[in-house]
Amino acid sequence: MDGIRMDSGSITSRVAAFGVGPARDIPPSALAVARLSLMDWAAVALAGLDEPVARIVRAMVAEEAGNAQATVLGLERKVPARAAALAHGALSHALDYDDTHFANVGHPSVAIFPAALAMAERQDVSGAAFLEAALIGMEAASRIGHWLGTGHYNHGFHQTATAGAFGACVAAGRLLGLSQERMQHALGVTATRASGLKSQFGTMGKPFNAGIAASNGVEAALLAAGGFISRPDGIECLQGFAETHAGECRDLEASLAGLGTAFWFEAVQHKFHACCHGTHATLEALNQLRQRPEFSLERVKGVNLRVNPRWLRVCDIPAPETGLEAKFSYRLTSAMALSGMDTGALDVFSSETCARADLLPLRDRVTVTGDGSISDTAAQVRLDMADGTTLETFVDLDAPIPLPERRAKIAAKVRALLPDASARVVITLDEGIARQSAREFATSLACLATPRTT
Repeated sequence: MDGIRMDSGSITSRVAAFGVGPARDIPPSALAVARLSLMDWAAVALAGLDEPVARIVRAMVAEEAGNAQATVLGLERKVPARAAALAHGALSHALDYDDTHFANVGHPSVAIFPAALAMAERQDVSGAAFLEAALIGMEAASRIGHWLGTGHYNHGFHQTATAGAFGACVAAGRLLGLSQERMQHALGVTATRASGLKSQFGTMGKPFNAGIAASNGVEAALLAAGGFISRPDGIECLQGFAETHAGECRDLEASLAGLGTAFWFEAVQHKFHACCHGTHATLEALNQLRQRPEFSLERVKGVNLRVNPRWLRVCDIPAPETGLEAKFSYRLTSAMALSGMDTGALDVFSSETCARADLLPLRDRVTVTGDGSISDTAAQVRLDMADGTTLETFVDLDAPIPLPERRAKIAAKVRALLPDASARVVITLDEGIARQSAREFATSLACLATPRTT
């Protein structure tokens, strides 16, 4: 031991044991979902290469340079693993089009794939080991995020950056071959590094949160591998992460039930609208209502949305002025959907859309109400028509989608985001990951990215 007594029943110790434990009990279905998320992540990362936040962060890590350990999409030379994780986290979340897990209301792929890939390249491991470590990290993030609870999120912390950093640490530490004791110290370092605020939503700060989560995880794992001593109970100790970051500290057994054999990550939600996931159930409901024969846009007098109250502090910007702000506006995205705009298209989220004269009157007829009886993944929508009739529907995104159907939807998204030649490669990457090394996988991705910064 390194001085501080380690509690074998704490959340830090149990997650650490899971992180370094054997992978023989991972269900094939969980690995299949992880491969789909990898395909989805690769597509949004490549599509986000030219976003301002991607260019800024990529230029910074290029200027700093350092040991050539890991690939960064859009750079001609490799950079240190920690820098690669930072850049890939930021650029892959730049479009806000990546997956979401509602156990912790966070985006697992953009925090954990970048950390796992950077460390997998540094260690020169197989593609299978990379995917396995990423899945275990994403599962750890889901469980820790669930334990921290909605209070942590509602207080203003961005779970992608907080719980995501712990998951990134687990993935990176596993690839480094940390012992359980060393993994606990790595998680303790992460506890003092993890950060990220929801107040950044609608700015470049939000995707940067994903980058710092990935980078923090790599940094903590490397420090622990070098013998760094921290609080090995840093998540739950007195004045630890949970206490100082408004953690609810939910029932530990409920949050860790089946850890190692049951993978909550399988319930991850993939995005098919290019905006905040909190708006998606509403958009699906509005698209359903538009298909009804009695619908007429000209006759819509009022639009009433009922959603979980937590979303009112996330995606309820009433009068957005920029494309980024539009992604977090129930009122504008609803007007866009009712008008027949493709909310799965990237270019519709722009300052021009925010100012469209035909959308603003409809936007201002949208009323959003919080309803605690509605789950995070659902929405109740009612359209009040000019003749006094109403059109209503309820949508819950939590309804499972069979894997073949989910893969087909993600493949369609990839084709919409990328040029045909690149899309064809990305759509097969998930199936070929087990036959490649992590370095070969990273090289395959890099070949699809025209260098932006040298």
